[in-house]
Amino acid sequence: MKKRLIFLLTAMMMFLAACGNEEASSGDESKEKDTTTETITYESESGPVEVPADPKRVVVLSLYVGDLLEMGVNVVGMDSWSYDNPEFAKAYPDAEIVESTDYEKIIELEPDLIIGSNNVEDAKKLEEIAPTVLFTYGKLDYLDTRMEIGKVLNKEKEMQAWMDEFKERSASLGKEIKAKIGEDATVTVAGYADKQIFLFGDSWGRGTEILYKEMGLKMPEAVADVALEPGYFGISEEVLGDYVGEYLVLNVAETEKDTSFLESNAYKNISAVKNGNVFYANGASFYFADAYSLNYQLDFFEKHFLGK
Repeated sequence: MKKRLIFLLTAMMMFLAACGNEEASSGDESKEKDTTTETITYESESGPVEVPADPKRVVVLSLYVGDLLEMGVNVVGMDSWSYDNPEFAKAYPDAEIVESTDYEKIIELEPDLIIGSNNVEDAKKLEEIAPTVLFTYGKLDYLDTRMEIGKVLNKEKEMQAWMDEFKERSASLGKEIKAKIGEDATVTVAGYADKQIFLFGDSWGRGTEILYKEMGLKMPEAVADVALEPGYFGISEEVLGDYVGEYLVLNVAETEKDTSFLESNAYKNISAVKNGNVFYANGASFYFADAYSLNYQLDFFEKHFLGK
């Protein structure tokens, strides 16, 4: 009887120990599942890339910070050109400034995704740090690029919703602006930096995509002849008047040191200037054509063309 009792107690202890081990093992597996990052496959220009389904720490090395901002995705590092945009610096105050060759600094940021342009010096080094997606500037239409960013972030539906609203608002504002300034009124978009003027076509940021593509406003022929195909064209200060239409959107960075040309007679005698039809944009905030910046530019045009 005593032997039987000892046997039963031993068997029970072994059973309880096995259950405990199974629960611990199950718990470990559960923890492992929790810490495993779910991924999706994005078909990039260079082939399929496994990217996080819900990226939390993204390093952006080119023109796409505003897309992540509009989609509510965290950016831990961005290039200096992007950080110069006060809107981005304000939205991501803790983000570090990094360039595409700052490999050690990027490693320290522990990114789960890197997004940039394909002109980086060494894409393989970036790929060793985190999943990396690189785009060729101008390869896709500017709105198609927004959709590709949405796919990378696993936010295609959200980006589509943004795009639908953007196109609807652009068309509506375009009709109002044409009704006010006239169907045939011409608009020039230019930038002023280091005593040089740049004219812009319809695909080089600065609101050109909105004005010419979405709203259908007219570009002066003189500008189209030199800037439409290459995207931009540099001219001297003295000949700006030859290219300015009835309205001028002039990008001047707030940090620009020498703006004496804007006080010269050559500038003040331009018809658009004399008629008060010049809209000054902060070049650092107006440069990009990402989702956030496009909304920012729409607000700017609504305010300056329509006074809203």
